[in-house]
Amino acid sequence: MAESRNQVALYAAVGPELTHYAVDVEGAALERRGTVTAPANIHYAWPHASSRYLYIASSDSASGVGGFTGTRHHATAWHIDRETGALSPHGEGVALPTRPIHMTLDIPSEHILVAFSNPSGLQVYRINPDMTPGMQVTQPEPIDPGIYGHQVRVSLDNKKVILVTRGHDAAGGKPEEPGALKVFDYAGGLLTNETSVAPNGGYGFGPRHLDFHPTQPWVYVSLERQNRLDMFQFEGDMLLGAAVF
Repeated sequence: MAESRNQVALYAAVGPELTHYAVDVEGAALERRGTVTAPANIHYAWPHASSRYLYIASSDSASGVGGFTGTRHHATAWHIDRETGALSPHGEGVALPTRPIHMTLDIPSEHILVAFSNPSGLQVYRINPDMTPGMQVTQPEPIDPGIYGHQVRVSLDNKKVILVTRGHDAAGGKPEEPGALKVFDYAGGLLTNETSVAPNGGYGFGPRHLDFHPTQPWVYVSLERQNRLDMFQFEGDMLLGAAVF
C-alpha cells in the first residue's frame, strides 16, 4: 500500500507482474489501473519512506531450490507517480546472489536489507542519491544467518536489525533444526554485535515473521512451526531471551 497525493494505491504481485489498484476506502472497492513487469517473479517489495519509490526483490528460482543456481535474482527500484500512484522503472537494478525471500529498508530509507533462505543469509545494499539500488555494504563482522532465514526487519528507532530464522521440523529421518531471532546492532548499513534469541536452544521455536509495536518495546513473533503468536520485549537495547506473553 502507498499514498499518492490524491488517493491510496495498492500493489498486488502475481509472478513477475505487479498490478496497481486505486483504493476507494469509503466504498471498500478497488479499481485496476495498470500492470508493470519486474525482471523475474516478485518475492517481496518495500516502499521508500518518501512514498515516491518502491523497491522489489525478484527471482526466477522457486521455493525449495537452494544454492547459487545461476538464475536471475534482482533488487530493482520503481518510481511511484505522485498524482496517480502508477509505477515506472527507475534506473538499473542490482544482482542478488541467490533467491531473496524477504526485503526491507531501514527507517530513513538509506539501505536495502535482503534476507535469503536457502542458503540462509542477510545482505545490505546502499540506496544511491538518485534512489537506485547501490553497492553491497561490506560488513565488519561475520554474520551467523541461522537456519532458513525468512524475514528481516529494522527496529523503529533504526538501531536494531532482526533476522528471523525459522529452522525445520524433524522429517525424512533428519532431526529438527532449531530456529532463532538473530539480533544485530545497526548503524549506517553496518551489522554488529550479533546475539541469538532462541528459547530452549531454538528447539520447538520456529519463527516466521515479526512486527514491532509502534510505541512500546514489544515485538510480536508468529511461530510457523508451533502455530503460535509470542510477544518478546526489549529491556534497554537487549531483546529478552524468552517470550513474556
